[in-house]
Amino acid sequence: MKFDIDTISFFVIQAEGEEEQGTKRCKHYQTMDGEDYAESELSSFLGGEFAKIAKRHAERNPKAEQVPTKIGRFVVEPGFELDSNPNYNLFARLRIAETQDAYIEHAEAFVQAYMDTSAIRGGAVFIARAKLSQLFDEPFIFVLKCDFEQKIARITDERSLLKKVEMAINAKNMKSIMYPHMPEEGMLEPWELKIHQSSHARYFEDFLKYVEYEKSQPEILNEQVLGFVHQYIEEAYVDNVQGREQETLEMETWAYSEKRELQEKWSPVQVMEASSILIEQQPEIEMKLKLGNMTVRALLADFGDRLHIAKLGNRYVVVLEGEDLLFDKGILPIELLQPEPLEQIVERITSRAEEELND
Repeated sequence: MKFDIDTISFFVIQAEGEEEQGTKRCKHYQTMDGEDYAESELSSFLGGEFAKIAKRHAERNPKAEQVPTKIGRFVVEPGFELDSNPNYNLFARLRIAETQDAYIEHAEAFVQAYMDTSAIRGGAVFIARAKLSQLFDEPFIFVLKCDFEQKIARITDERSLLKKVEMAINAKNMKSIMYPHMPEEGMLEPWELKIHQSSHARYFEDFLKYVEYEKSQPEILNEQVLGFVHQYIEEAYVDNVQGREQETLEMETWAYSEKRELQEKWSPVQVMEASSILIEQQPEIEMKLKLGNMTVRALLADFGDRLHIAKLGNRYVVVLEGEDLLFDKGILPIELLQPEPLEQIVERITSRAEEELND
């Protein structure tokens, strides 16, 4: 997959205390056509980056709430066309610019709009128009951002040894935008773009205010479970408004808590029925729970089949079953164990629970 650069503009942003009083300043360094770019040092620095960005996988409904690569979709009011979206127009003007001067003007407007965001950091910005000639006649717009590296030195000679390098950048943690999104080779989606940024940051999401992103799988899952909860409350408190309101408040407090404890409200049958609906949509839903200082990871589908939760007195018991029991890392004495019958373990746990209750 080889992208041919048509035009590329190079800007430097100084921000967040790099200038006095934390001011932001943008400087246009150079704009090159494809021929000049191919002969420049920039070509070797960015070599392969465009193909890497295009091939980088992104899911519409990612498995985690914070992921580095996302697919965004331009938002428009019902009945309006794509060109009513101001973020789309930033890319569209760059795609159709007929002269280099026009391209520089639109690229500078793009960078100035980016600088208005709160999370802006100093660094280098490259705005490139490129073609994938073997597949499309339409150009792509790539926006690449490299933050300045701190404390960078260059080895010089045996006397001075090191020389401080100002405004050093590298391509390792480069952030990027690609428009339009290419879901697969030969297919373009003009309503979508692809962003790549640090998973904990929202650089481009803050900048592209009129772009929306599909919900992650955990967010979708949370909404579905809360839907089950509200349905249960409505059915359980049909004639009890006060009880319904109290239960709703308690369940919402539970749902949005960082550490959620077992609620002991639903029977195993109710849990299995609700879980089966989720498992039918996503068979690989993971479940992670902590029992004291121990962590258990399994699939939601394992509950009631290979994973069981019980209670003895005030203590919780998690029973796991499987055909194999394997160990990793260092050898431990437990690997020589001859397992005792489950009944003996239950009897021992029961005796201990009774002793603690009597104490």
